[in-house]
Amino acid sequence: MNGATDQARMVDLASMTRKVVVSPGMCGGGSLVFGRIGDWTWEAVAAACGTNVHRARTADGDPAYLSFYYYRVRGGKVVHPHGLTFGDELQVDSRVFQFGSQSVLTLHRLAPLALGLAATPLDPAEMYELPHPDCMYVENFNRWVTRGRPASNRGLAQVVPPDFVFAGLPRLPNDYSPRTLVGRARGAGSFCAPAPPGYAMAGPEHTFEYTLDVTRDINGAGLVYFASYFSIFDSALLRLWRSLGRADEQFLQRRVIDQKVGYFGNADPGAVFAIAVRRWHDPAQPEIEIIDMALRDSVTHHLLATTAVEIECGPQN
Repeated sequence: MNGATDQARMVDLASMTRKVVVSPGMCGGGSLVFGRIGDWTWEAVAAACGTNVHRARTADGDPAYLSFYYYRVRGGKVVHPHGLTFGDELQVDSRVFQFGSQSVLTLHRLAPLALGLAATPLDPAEMYELPHPDCMYVENFNRWVTRGRPASNRGLAQVVPPDFVFAGLPRLPNDYSPRTLVGRARGAGSFCAPAPPGYAMAGPEHTFEYTLDVTRDINGAGLVYFASYFSIFDSALLRLWRSLGRADEQFLQRRVIDQKVGYFGNADPGAVFAIAVRRWHDPAQPEIEIIDMALRDSVTHHLLATTAVEIECGPQN
């Protein structure tokens, strides 16, 4: 690829393709890859909607942010979030969909470049019904928000920048819409309500405390960075993992099959979170676990985020 690390071009008015060489800044055990994919979402939306996403403003001139409301990852056998390493070559195909007047939905496929897939508009049926076994798929549901109160990250308000253009975008088929799924998770505080078919809770529920880290978790706009939620949840998962007597090496080798994250609030510096963690097990699939987590403000108990991560971790004691 002649040393290039990110070559992007538009396929049609709503679709983008790029070739990527994985660099140290987008792989590893933390949230780096999720942040990089989020950057691709912003770039795709900016190109498809004609909006300067990085400097968007409300009609009153206040900053507007294309926030993440739902982030889903489906890992493949070859490409999965914690399986990338230096020099891996990928083809990334992205497509932006109309999703109401205040939001958009973007799909991404991360494929090994060696597959030689055609750079055509990504068909949502592929992700939801017939995913390629080697590829990783990502679903980002983004909503426009602004601060409801000066100098506070609580009570973010929905807004639409005046130059946000969405009418020409394709529509996502209703059968694939995540609105009901995310709404149910917000109401229940869990993506595992009701329990996943065939699964039962393994062991008791645990609660871990996490103090917001202003050196790592706050983005350039002063908000809790969406990708930091992945790291925050992983820190709770690691504490559970160790409590089970499992090795850190096994933790690093886990494969994410499917992870859903719902974002329902933000927080100010100094916040302390309480993360409730439940582990689900299916006796018919001993190598697979689902970890269900809910993150709340430890003072107000307000639900800020929830996740369910299905992992392949190999036989465990």
